[in-house]
Amino acid sequence: MSEMKPGRSFVSAQQVAELAGVSRSAVSRTFTDGASVSETTRKKVLEAAEQLGYHVNHLARSLIHEDSGIVCLIGADLNTPYHSRLLDAITRRLQAINRVAMVINTSGDSDSAEAALRQTLNYRANATVVLSGTPPASLINTCINSGQHVILINRDDHLDGPESITVDNTVAAREAFHMLHRAGCRRIAVVSSQAGTPSLVARERGFEQAAQEAGLAVSITRAGPTGYGAGFEAGRLLLSGSDRPDAAFCVTDLLACGFMDAARVEFGMNVPADLCVVGFDDIEQASWASYQLTTFRQPIAQIAEHITTLLDSDNSAVHNGPDVHNGPDVVSGSGGVSGSGGVSGSRICFHAAPVWRRTVRPK
Repeated sequence: MSEMKPGRSFVSAQQVAELAGVSRSAVSRTFTDGASVSETTRKKVLEAAEQLGYHVNHLARSLIHEDSGIVCLIGADLNTPYHSRLLDAITRRLQAINRVAMVINTSGDSDSAEAALRQTLNYRANATVVLSGTPPASLINTCINSGQHVILINRDDHLDGPESITVDNTVAAREAFHMLHRAGCRRIAVVSSQAGTPSLVARERGFEQAAQEAGLAVSITRAGPTGYGAGFEAGRLLLSGSDRPDAAFCVTDLLACGFMDAARVEFGMNVPADLCVVGFDDIEQASWASYQLTTFRQPIAQIAEHITTLLDSDNSAVHNGPDVHNGPDVVSGSGGVSGSGGVSGSRICFHAAPVWRRTVRPK
């Protein structure tokens, strides 16, 4: 019988076979679902594995079958409340279907992000989910060209191959305008960020178009990155003048929280008596007593569920039709049904539902 070498970290299947007095293939069959092995042999193998502390090397097995079970999650600003919730929901769902998440943070320089991405290719990740609009299209193309199943969230890249999951940002932004307009607001500002991601730009444009149709001009302020600090600074800039706005649509809740604090702390304003505010995302902080922010809810649970459905079933992208209020609209690309699970080039759009709280005056 072979002995454990000093400092060796992992027990091999051969060592289990020797201790159990069975063949190496018997050990493999014992740990393979549905494989034929006698109950006596199974008991010997399991007892030996328990004694030695043996665990199946799924990475090695996956490379043989070309199915690593690894899903790469690529995104920037992962410390924000929205992305934290999205990561939490997706990783929980991936674990439920026995997939392993590998997270790549692209907030740093492009060279380090690309180097990290190539690590996922070295580990033969089955799929890549792009969580935001920040990672460049070149990184996405690298994944596609490697043969990965690619899913994009809130991006407008018209690339061949990947599936796209979006939220109807334009419709929600238009509804946000009408919320404020019905409340009697006429000097309305849009608080955005310098990120310029497709989802944020769509919210800006949707709101601005609705305002123009109502005969109003709105200003758009981008005081920094998509965060609390930029919202606070936007509040300082917009509310310090004599013609201060009486309402603001903040393209994310985190911007709205900063903007509201600036209004109250720096200028002594009352929300909503002096200033109405609408946000977007419905992060946890939006429901806190200090904010009670009226906002639009991103359907994070539905997005996570749809991602795992795409990854878990070849026929999962076949839908019975759109549900404007509660479910997604599905638009299939010209690629037809792909072998890797889903509709090649399909686009699915979820509805962002309004969440009424206390930052908009009653109609």
